[in-house]
Formats: sequence, C-alpha cells, structure tokens
Amino acid sequence: MLNSPQLFPATFVRRYKRFFADIIDGQGNLITVHCPNTGSMKNCQVKTSSCWYSLSDNPKRKLPGTLEIVTTSYGQLAGINTIRTNGLVAAALAKNQIPSLEAYDLVTPEVRYGSEKSRIDFLLKTSVGQLPDCYVEVKNVTLDMGDGLAMFPDSVTTRGTKHLRELTEMVSLGNRAVLLFCVQLSAAERVEVAADIDPEYAKTMALAVAKGVEVIAWRTKIDTEGISLHRAIKVLTPP
Repeated sequence: MLNSPQLFPATFVRRYKRFFADIIDGQGNLITVHCPNTGSMKNCQVKTSSCWYSLSDNPKRKLPGTLEIVTTSYGQLAGINTIRTNGLVAAALAKNQIPSLEAYDLVTPEVRYGSEKSRIDFLLKTSVGQLPDCYVEVKNVTLDMGDGLAMFPDSVTTRGTKHLRELTEMVSLGNRAVLLFCVQLSAAERVEVAADIDPEYAKTMALAVAKGVEVIAWRTKIDTEGISLHRAIKVLTPP
C-alpha cells in the first residue's frame, strides 16, 4: 500500500473549523492534527471511535499530524484524506487495474479542459491513437449510510456539478468521459447519488448519464497498514 504513509492509532475527539481535528494519541495525549477534507464528513465524526493519523517531517508545518482514517457511525473504516484520492487511482491506472480503462497507455494528470476552465483529474490517451481520448474525473466518497450503501456528495457541491457539465461537453465533442467514484469505505457495496443533499447535482448527473457520461465506482481496501484501490462496486445513478 504505497499510497499511505506510516499510520498511528488514536481516538477521535472532534473536528472543528473544517481543517482541525482533536485526537488522543497512543500515549494518552490530546493533540490537534490537520483534517484534509473539505466536505461535511457526515457520519464520519464519531466521538471516542478509533482513528489513525500520519506524521510529516516537514518542519514548516504548524500541525505535523494528518488525520487519515476514521470510523463511521456504522462501524466502517473511512479514508478521509482527499489529497490521497488521486494517488490511489493513479496507482491503479499504472497497473491496468481498471478493466474499462486498461486500453489507455498514456495517462496525464491535471489537464486544463472545457469551456468552464476546469482541470480534469486524468486525461487518458493511446499511443496508437485508435481510441477517443478519455477524460476521467475522480470523486472521493466517504458518506456511509449503513447496509453497504455509500452516497455522494455529503454536502452541496457546485464544483462537482460543474465537472459533470464539463464531462458532458467532452462527450459531445466525441471523447469518452468517465466519473470515477473512489469509495474510501471498508465495506461499501454500492453507491448512490445523495439527491436529498444536493438535488442539482443529482439532476445534472442524470442529464450527464443520458448524454453518454460513464459512471463507475471502485472501493478501496482499508486497514491499519494503509489504503489501496481494491474492486469495482455497483453504482445507482439518478433516473
């Protein structure tokens, strides 16, 4: 699991001001670590639950610790560090682990595209040029609803809605466009769009799928040693 640093066990206390989390480390000390997640982290803030954090050796950091894994209110492990999400997908692409994308041998991250001036997470091409270019947008999923159900988003995402419009535009220009849900939950079996949280996102998703945008989901393998992309799970898109 090369995408994760060494992890240290702790007990979750609280998250506040979005980017701060208080935890109790293995020696019983209350410490503040960086919380690298801009979402609501709904169902991922369980007081006294088990969590894991990493440490940075960068002397310029005010908070050397980073919250990496938490326990959800349904008992799943959740990888909440969204900064690592694209690395998980990049590693899987490098190993041709995703069957629907394995024909592409050229992978370029963070490419500007679209009329709304976005950046696509990965632009895939073939060296022989026999396939249309493929635009892959990655979204991190941590909203655990129990019984194997994961949902996205966990808060209103105007940025995510914009990305769906951009992907739809790419399809209209003759390219492939793929929305990949990276589900960082240890026991998720399916993903649905949280229309009650963001109805505009759900509406835009339905239009995007109707226009030819592909939606796939891959669950990660999470344990105290780290996180890696593991296997495909079912996606239920809005009607």
